Amino acid sequence: MAGRSRFTPDQQPSDAEGLLPADYDLADLYGAQSGDDEDPDDTAVLIPPIALPADRELADAALAVPLIARVVALARWVAPHRPVDEHGDLAPEDRATAARMLGAEDPGEEEIVEAMRAWALACDLDLVETGTTEDGSHIAIPGPDLPAVEAGDPAAVLGLWFDAAELVRELAAEAESVDPEVVEGDVRAAAEDPDGLAEVEDAHDQAAEILDEALHVLYEATAFAEPGAETVPLGVLAALLVVPDGQEPDEEMLGEITDLMVVLDPMLGDLAELGLVEHRPIDPELFEEDDQDEEGVDTDQPLTDEDAARFGTVRLTPLGQYAVREWLIADGFDAPLAGDLADRDGPALLRALAENGSLFAEPELKAWLAAREDPADAARELLAGGKGRDVQSPVRRHYCLVALGELGDGAAPAVREVIDDPELGGLAREWLRARGAADVDAPERSAALWRTVDALAATLLLTAGQGGGLPAMVAELPVTDNPASYFGEVWRVPHPLTVEVLEAVGDLHLDRKVAKEARRAAIKARSLRARG
Repeated sequence: MAGRSRFTPDQQPSDAEGLLPADYDLADLYGAQSGDDEDPDDTAVLIPPIALPADRELADAALAVPLIARVVALARWVAPHRPVDEHGDLAPEDRATAARMLGAEDPGEEEIVEAMRAWALACDLDLVETGTTEDGSHIAIPGPDLPAVEAGDPAAVLGLWFDAAELVRELAAEAESVDPEVVEGDVRAAAEDPDGLAEVEDAHDQAAEILDEALHVLYEATAFAEPGAETVPLGVLAALLVVPDGQEPDEEMLGEITDLMVVLDPMLGDLAELGLVEHRPIDPELFEEDDQDEEGVDTDQPLTDEDAARFGTVRLTPLGQYAVREWLIADGFDAPLAGDLADRDGPALLRALAENGSLFAEPELKAWLAAREDPADAARELLAGGKGRDVQSPVRRHYCLVALGELGDGAAPAVREVIDDPELGGLAREWLRARGAADVDAPERSAALWRTVDALAATLLLTAGQGGGLPAMVAELPVTDNPASYFGEVWRVPHPLTVEVLEAVGDLHLDRKVAKEARRAAIKARSLRARG
């Protein structure tokens, strides 16, 4: 599979815990990669977690794919055995019988061809086996996996379907790489020509790479899509593969996008036959010279949804997600499932979320919480994971606070236990008072300032310093009319990211006087950290 990842932030260094902020520049703290000398092939690619249905549901979906249903029906039909020729092919009269068995009342050439395509796949998947008897006859018999497949055993069905998916994926790229002029000409001569063969192999590799990259992008797009919004216009998919991030396509890129759409369209159609994708092909009438007739698209009018769909759409199905994830894992990528962290303890959960970015953090937290019976015990685990003053600790506390909100009042006993903790006390008092705990005093001034810096630091790290909620938080700082006095307190806060927070305030605050005082305070904080 392709190693491209257009949607996700770069990973933070995995060994960051325990190091001081002074060991990093701001870009490193934000999680940026390390510059021009880095080998792109060595850059970690973060694959977004996905949620897959249970294996039983996936297996049912696989058996419902018409091509798979025909393959299974043919394997059942050959029992106890059927005569075949020396190549494992059915005799002409049995081909028509097989087509009728698959539902064709009066099978013509097209129906027989479709039946034989299913027969070939059944043989390739060993769901039908061919051999020779003692008297020299050639027969076909059901493969040994047929009973388990017919019984709906998830492992057997998904194994069969995935083997079929690998075949179809390979054949789709192979079909796209074949030059029609070669097919119509002397195929044997082309095959014997070393240069011609090399060209075919290069074209196959290129088509396979394009298809893999498209599937990777679809996988990520599906992971980030809202439920019901997973369908991607073919032009958008092609643009994601052609246009660099942050750029607008120029005329040359638009031409490449069109060419890529035409290349992808038939390959995606092949995958749709096996249920990897739902695919609406490009309307062939769009290629007619006169695009202003009643069937064409009037380019002088706004494009309707229906007109846009005529340029092709594609949606990766749950089966397709299952297959692409298997291919990514086989290529060495970490392709996690949402809920993979549910069996870890609280500190390990928060460490994983802090190290791997905010992708699907909320579903991971919900899955973890759903696996816990006692909210107070769950809160204790999370609060234990929120302690520390290393680089990633503000992010751990951020996710701890999100999880406490999910737990609700049941977490209160555990939160009360840490109201005097140097790192969690401010957070705990705020959380309890927000829920009406009248017996809990507000944090002391030092704890409140530490909490303010900590919250800003978490947002700074989570957003890589690029927007998000950070400008709003900066604007809401209680600076009053005397910013020098306020920041005179802040720069002394013994937080690991005080310097970076003050620099961010200096960059983002819209009041020039406030921004200037924040930058001056950052210089003092940096000097204090150097002395410490």
